[in-house]
Amino acid sequence: MNTDLQAPSSRGAGPVLLTMGDACGIGPEIAVAAWARDRGADLRLVGDVAVLRRALGFMGLSLPVAVLERADDAAPPDCLPVWQPPGLPTNLAAQPLGQVSAEAGAAAAHCIVAAVREQQAGRSRALVTAPIHKEALHAGGIDHPGHTELLQALCADAQGQLPPVRMMLANEELRVVLVTIHVALRQAVDQITTGRVLQTIRIADAALKRAGIAAPRIAVAGLNPHAGEGGLFGSEEIEHIAPAVAQARSLGIAASGPFAPDTVFMRARHAPPRHPGEFDVVVAMTHDQGLIPVKYLGVEEGVNVTLGLPLVRTSPDHGTAFDIAGTGRADPSSMAAAIRMARAMSA
Repeated sequence: MNTDLQAPSSRGAGPVLLTMGDACGIGPEIAVAAWARDRGADLRLVGDVAVLRRALGFMGLSLPVAVLERADDAAPPDCLPVWQPPGLPTNLAAQPLGQVSAEAGAAAAHCIVAAVREQQAGRSRALVTAPIHKEALHAGGIDHPGHTELLQALCADAQGQLPPVRMMLANEELRVVLVTIHVALRQAVDQITTGRVLQTIRIADAALKRAGIAAPRIAVAGLNPHAGEGGLFGSEEIEHIAPAVAQARSLGIAASGPFAPDTVFMRARHAPPRHPGEFDVVVAMTHDQGLIPVKYLGVEEGVNVTLGLPLVRTSPDHGTAFDIAGTGRADPSSMAAAIRMARAMSA
């Protein structure tokens, strides 16, 4: 079976795990606040007990904490269920808020690794990750630029082959899957190949089918202005993107394009009753091409989903917000949306 079509191996089994993210940012705060809103029996927090207790105070929540021995242990009702994986750096709660900390970066990665291993062992059904800080991750000795790349490495097969993964950003009105992610724009253009675009279309199609859409309508954006205008403004559409769309259609996938990138997102936006979307998802060529329209519609309900992994992973569509860490002003709405999507994708 191709890894890009591999279904999550732990669907429906065990709890949904929420990692705390960077201890110096708002991750712990939105994690505890989202749990307090939800209080679902299937939710467990993965992180430092002291940091999460502090986050409760920041958010004005007076709740007892249940310290779990195992991630899948049950917790008493109305107690914040926390599993602190062995080996976390000590004194995390002493790290200064709103600043890059090597200890916080290492701890964030440690929690992710522990939660992934729980899901791979069948003791968790899904993973929701609070925001991490890329500079702190690097300072903590983690040689990956972000969540996506770390998760990909953790899911390598026995031969060390990495699963082909893609980032999907979604809210109530728009879904976007990216062909390229965290690379310089000059490098991203070189990565627009027929094979990579086709692989992205196939990953998007498989993911939406698993989410219950029988025949996803996939719009593929061009790379250049006006989708190249027949080659006047660039040849990538003719040489790579259109052939990938044609190959996807030959496989029975309802893909179309390439469309002008300055209008395709408006066409896909689903805002009934006045504006039902023409498409279920847009495949975008570069990081900013795809994420700007999603984030413009509002990050409050935005969710980041990693597609192509043999497990379910979602996260809020925002960063660590160092500037408001510890103030109690963090909005847990995106985290709550990420929890809902993780449940739906792992049901």
